[in-house]
Amino acid sequence: MLETVGLSAAESDVYRALVDAVTSSAREMSATTGLDEGTVQRLLAALEENGLAHSVEGYPGRFAANPPDVTLLPRLERRADDLEKARTVVSGLVESYRRNALTRGTGEVIEMVTGAAALRQRLRQVQDNARDELLWFCRAQYVAMPSGTNQAEFDALARGVGYRVLYEQAFFDDFGAVDNVVRAVRCGEAARAVPALPLRMAIADRSVAICPLAPAGSAGSPHDVTTAVIRGSSLLEALVALFERYWEVGAPLRVTPEGQIGEGQIGETGLTADSASITPEDQHLLSLMVAGITDLAIGSQLGVSKRTVQRRIQGLMNLAGVATRMQLGWQAARRNWI
Repeated sequence: MLETVGLSAAESDVYRALVDAVTSSAREMSATTGLDEGTVQRLLAALEENGLAHSVEGYPGRFAANPPDVTLLPRLERRADDLEKARTVVSGLVESYRRNALTRGTGEVIEMVTGAAALRQRLRQVQDNARDELLWFCRAQYVAMPSGTNQAEFDALARGVGYRVLYEQAFFDDFGAVDNVVRAVRCGEAARAVPALPLRMAIADRSVAICPLAPAGSAGSPHDVTTAVIRGSSLLEALVALFERYWEVGAPLRVTPEGQIGEGQIGETGLTADSASITPEDQHLLSLMVAGITDLAIGSQLGVSKRTVQRRIQGLMNLAGVATRMQLGWQAARRNWI
């Protein structure tokens, strides 16, 4: 442990032994430490030179340790001062590195684009270059690309690029929005609806996100639109996770053979997330499930087997387009099924 104050491991062992022995010769120290006598002699001479030991007057060949509080504590204090100075220098270097790294990396991670024309250009570019999938948040009141004018989507769908698009309910209040969504779904778009979305966003191949920063409820001037283009980073990963979270609870939009999106209503738009209706028995089952009743008890209440209950719940989950019972309960309440 005394290496901290500049002693070697062997010197530390000999000094500790010398403190315990009060005085000792090289031969005696050799027997105590297990080192050969010649090595101990050299180590004692080194300790004496460094001020940690001294020859005992009147006893040739014998050595005694100098007091540790006189010899070692000052060394520790000097080392502590040096370490504190070094810590200050290192902290400054770390701060400088972080600041410079942030300056260097910001332009590579986030690029700001101004104007509706520049936004439309970027949206076309990412769709033209996409290979796998586009993820899209569509809010009401467009900021650069009116509903139905995104021809790049249909070109991408035609070459096999997947589109998953989430629409907030107010989106369908725009003129022609329903017909445009019907056309996109028929061409292969997977669409879902949610009550509201937190931002406008398009993500291409999970490698670049485009986020117009226009405020909610207002399209603003086309010249004032500011857009963040975000590339590979933890921020991009967070945006992908945000999309998946909303997608998980979104209600699937299906197009009927007549060219309508389901039957009934979502808000005042004439849309629904399902083309089928549930039976009173399904409503009873859902109310029991939401109340926390076990499958076995539900089956007893309905006069069916536990397996039948599970099969019917799975069917309702498929109908609602959800993956868990918790999501089914949320969708059932949202759609007034219970």
